[in-house]
Amino acid sequence: MEQHSDRFEVTVGVGDGAVDVWAVGEVDIATVGALRAALWAAPPRPVLRLHLARVPLLSAAGIRAVVAAHLRVRARGGELVLVDPTPTVLRVLRATGLHRVLEIRTCGAGEVALAA
Repeated sequence: MEQHSDRFEVTVGVGDGAVDVWAVGEVDIATVGALRAALWAAPPRPVLRLHLARVPLLSAAGIRAVVAAHLRVRARGGELVLVDPTPTVLRVLRATGLHRVLEIRTCGAGEVALAA
């Protein structure tokens, strides 16, 4: 599944144990619908990974979509993991306290580490 606009693009990949959602571009009120649709359309798997390495902005609307997805995935017994948030997005996650609620991973050199 892929959704694309001039400002935002989202791609979904489905594996046996996880669904990966790659977001590219700013997540704001104008683009959050595409992100929300991708997160909702993701088939149930134990892990839903949202890749944020190419997201320079995550607005309040984006935060609401992430929280809603977290609650939905958790209700199914799964886990939402945020992967490689940009420094700006990581600051937003820390300012809102979501870094304490959601698992945040940074990937580099083949390793996965928790971003505290």
